[in-house]
Amino acid sequence: MSANNLHEADRHMVHQQADLDGHDKKGGMLIARGDGVRVWDTEGRDYIEAMAGLWCASLGFSEKRLAEAAYKQMLELPYYHTFFGKAHGPAALLSEKLTGLAPEGLNHVMFQCSGSEANDAAIKLIWYHNNMRGRPAKKKIIGRIRGYHGNTVATASLSGQPHMQADFDLPYGDRFLHVSNPNYYRFSIPGESERDFSARMAAELEALIEKEGADTIAAFFAEPVQGGGGAITPPEGYFELIQPILKKHDILFVTDEVICGFGRTGNMWGCDTYGLKPDILTCAKQLSASYQPISATLISDALYESLLEGSRKHGSFGHGFTYGAHPVACAVALETLAIYEERDILSHVRAVSPVFLKGLEALKSHALVGDARGVGLIAGVELMADKAKREPFPAAAKAGLAVQAACERNGLIVRAIGDRIAFTPPLIISAAEIADMLARFSRSLDEAAETLLVRQAAE
Repeated sequence: MSANNLHEADRHMVHQQADLDGHDKKGGMLIARGDGVRVWDTEGRDYIEAMAGLWCASLGFSEKRLAEAAYKQMLELPYYHTFFGKAHGPAALLSEKLTGLAPEGLNHVMFQCSGSEANDAAIKLIWYHNNMRGRPAKKKIIGRIRGYHGNTVATASLSGQPHMQADFDLPYGDRFLHVSNPNYYRFSIPGESERDFSARMAAELEALIEKEGADTIAAFFAEPVQGGGGAITPPEGYFELIQPILKKHDILFVTDEVICGFGRTGNMWGCDTYGLKPDILTCAKQLSASYQPISATLISDALYESLLEGSRKHGSFGHGFTYGAHPVACAVALETLAIYEERDILSHVRAVSPVFLKGLEALKSHALVGDARGVGLIAGVELMADKAKREPFPAAAKAGLAVQAACERNGLIVRAIGDRIAFTPPLIISAAEIADMLARFSRSLDEAAETLLVRQAAE
């Protein structure tokens, strides 16, 4: 099929998180193939994929061992379920491996196909757990503004993303609460240190708990690094102050490691990087390097005891997904974890991270860049119209999209999240490839600045 015919065929698909009107009129980019950290579109143009697809192609786009693992499993057992007490080897082995890697105390795991489903399952389990404990009023869940936890009805309600809630009439408004976005650069008060900012964020959380009543609040969800909010790292002392508040009020702590898990921050988990002790951990994406759809919800012994109690009460545990723990996905995930270990991916991330982070930080001298910060191989660059005044561009300027478009013209795929530009390159990226990526980004900033700053001056 020709590229032109593919573009026509693509018009039948409803694209996720997209400007549907713009796509309907202009069409979009069709990716044809990938190799290492690069992808090619149907027009033959190559790009460095600085988002690893969607935060997730950790081993790049041509890892043959994962294709071979999938093929082998397809021949042996292409599908089976894990309902009604049945299982299969890949699911059993992955359960053992994953709980062995998990933060202390998370000894039980459920599998799904996406991060959205993993977080949705966590929400259901939290409500179930409190019912089993005789606390039916303890159901509210706190998320954060600009937090992202998925697109199901429940997880979109939990996510602090207004565009995901507008006109969808999500039914759970009374059960989901939100505290501020902990973006120190954007929302700190002049003269306020990071630790003081963190203390203010913690005080806001404590005030919300006191207002709502701790007996009504079940859990607090947080990404170690806010991915969908713009790759926002936590300010100094943030989680150090948040966790005791949750413990004090008997509120479960859920860490959403869908983006951070499996080396993105330079450690196996974002929990390791920031000293987090969750009751539930969700992961996906890099679990299989995204070569197969799979996610996991890891839970504590205390929550598992509630599942046992509920199963005794009702005769079974009434939850599950047809394709959860799919044998092909589990086989690919096992091979992915083996590759991480054999190639010491964590050490590689730590080795190239300074090149990545220092290179982005150096761009703070650019006229468009207000801030650039990250950890491991995840970072966000904040665009500013007036850096001295910390004044953002007006929304109508669409500054982030202007930079994103310039990047694509220069053979670089990034993601504009408002006026933040997010980077999460494949974990296998080399120092030379990082230098190339940064050079393309610098050229793109220069091109976008010519339009944005001239327009701003004219206004």
